[in-house]
Amino acid sequence: MTYKRPILVVDDEEIAVRNLGRVLAEEGYEVTTALSGSEGLALIDRQPFDLVLTDLRMEKVDGMQLLRACRARHADTEVIVITGYATTETAVEAMKQGAFHYIAKPFHFDEVRQVVREAMEKVRLRRENKQLRAELASYRGETRFITQDAATLRLLDLARQIAPTDCNVLVTGESGTGKELLVRYLHHHSDRHNHPLIAVNCGAFNRELFANELFGHEREAFTGASSARKGLIEAASGGTLFLDEITEMPPDMQVKLLRVIQEKEVLRLGATAPIKVDIRFVAATNRDIARAVADGHLRQDLYFRLNVVTLNIPSLTQRPDDIPLLVQYFLHKFSLQMGKHVTTISAEALKRLQVYSFPGNVRELENVVERGVAVADGEVLDSSHLPTHLHDESFSAFRRKNGRILPLEEQERAYIRWVLDEMGGNQTAAAQTLGINRSSLWRKLKTRPSDR
Repeated sequence: MTYKRPILVVDDEEIAVRNLGRVLAEEGYEVTTALSGSEGLALIDRQPFDLVLTDLRMEKVDGMQLLRACRARHADTEVIVITGYATTETAVEAMKQGAFHYIAKPFHFDEVRQVVREAMEKVRLRRENKQLRAELASYRGETRFITQDAATLRLLDLARQIAPTDCNVLVTGESGTGKELLVRYLHHHSDRHNHPLIAVNCGAFNRELFANELFGHEREAFTGASSARKGLIEAASGGTLFLDEITEMPPDMQVKLLRVIQEKEVLRLGATAPIKVDIRFVAATNRDIARAVADGHLRQDLYFRLNVVTLNIPSLTQRPDDIPLLVQYFLHKFSLQMGKHVTTISAEALKRLQVYSFPGNVRELENVVERGVAVADGEVLDSSHLPTHLHDESFSAFRRKNGRILPLEEQERAYIRWVLDEMGGNQTAAAQTLGINRSSLWRKLKTRPSDR
């Protein structure tokens, strides 16, 4: 249904109201009329209008009062003042009060149509700018996790379910799958969402700097410590502390962190008395967590403290149906940010993305689409806007799973499934293309690699 732009016409001359209403309705506007300023004021109180055309001279409530009422109640409403008493002083006063335009009687309807179109265009642009600013703001600190994959949706349901419980959480998954985004999603749905979420990259500091950043220090705790300073643990009190790449934390820091988790208190460097903290701990890693514990990269006791609930994010190759959805989301996001109008992706470009292995997962896909939007010169992102390595068929054909290169048996099965899809599910045609008979094809599809 087409949206009709609402206009209010106010005049105590019935003929003027009827004629203006008819002309504006013919232009496709939704017109409401009032035969007095008091009636017009009551209508303005009840609902917003995109535009108000009002006579200036009316008894009890005049046009200037309606103008001021619009400015006070509906700042986005434009007002056109119409009067038979046109003077420079009244025109200037109306414009000072925020009127869009001033029309003197007698007027030509063509003049009214033109001024109304200009006013409505201003309203439209203002509304679109507000919407764009809101959408751009929503991309900052984004807590939406874009997916239509069944397993990932179940993961999000679990995250929402445990969010209010305050239990510690371990998030696992390959680099670029969105671990920090999932942590923000968890925090957003928790009772701590009005308190800080502080992220710490455990591999970004050396041992000495890490201790100071995490635990803080007292005045004169070391040379140059001229004042006391809170650490990140204290700063996160009341909220969530996100320990990214937890397996990269130095072993002695892991011991100190374990005590913080157990005792709910932190001891600054140089302090003698601990400080109580109220924190939810969420840790993340892209490593095989069991191997990291076995190899000594993560203390087993710390692992057990953190791993109350594990949230494992599937790689992008495990949820290929998300690729078109994510592409459209990133197209919209970067078109807004760059002031462009790239609205869709060509079938060929999308197919290249769908057969690519994406070792960098969603983050790599986001970078690919951002580059495509940047170089696109029209509304369509096509294959020429993609990085050159995505045009290499041999490179795109081989896939990874959970960060590892697949063995030959799994690559073979993936290739067979791809050929079968290309043949529309016709096993006879697929077998002919593969150079094998149907029974061999059936056997290869039914046999798991571990059974061979």
